[in-house]
Amino acid sequence: MKFVLQQLKQNKEVFLGLLKHVDKDMYLWKQVPEKWCLLEIVCHLYDEEREDFRFRTQWVLEKPNTIPPAINPVGWVTERHYIEQDYNTMLQKFIDERENSIQWIESLKNPAWENAYNHPKVGILTAKHFYDNWLAHDYLHFRQITKLKFDYLNHLSGEDLNYAGIW
Repeated sequence: MKFVLQQLKQNKEVFLGLLKHVDKDMYLWKQVPEKWCLLEIVCHLYDEEREDFRFRTQWVLEKPNTIPPAINPVGWVTERHYIEQDYNTMLQKFIDERENSIQWIESLKNPAWENAYNHPKVGILTAKHFYDNWLAHDYLHFRQITKLKFDYLNHLSGEDLNYAGIW
């Protein structure tokens, strides 16, 4: 459990390194219309931090055997008008929420990570399941952000970038 907390802390800095000081052309750029731009990713990270991973981990720790309310992260992109948000404000809000999450995790005293509920489609989901997937979610978005930045460079340069290595 210590590893996950340590990584969530470190990842706050990784996200800042990847997402800070990005100009508007880059954070609004999409390779294709149905893909997310950096602004939409940042908004998603903010909402997921508050309303998915921290919320669900806490829910299962405090209310075992009770199904949490449903969420719609894909729908939030349009419902919450991600594309209209201010990039730097949303990045700071996400970073602040990650810090809130870290403080919350550190405040836990002997959490019952085995607490669970039975999801009607997926089966038994524990607090540990959500906690570990929280970190996995970070890693997936590192990959997504890095690939988007690579594709943006490819778009701008018009160069064959295979010399750098095959993506």
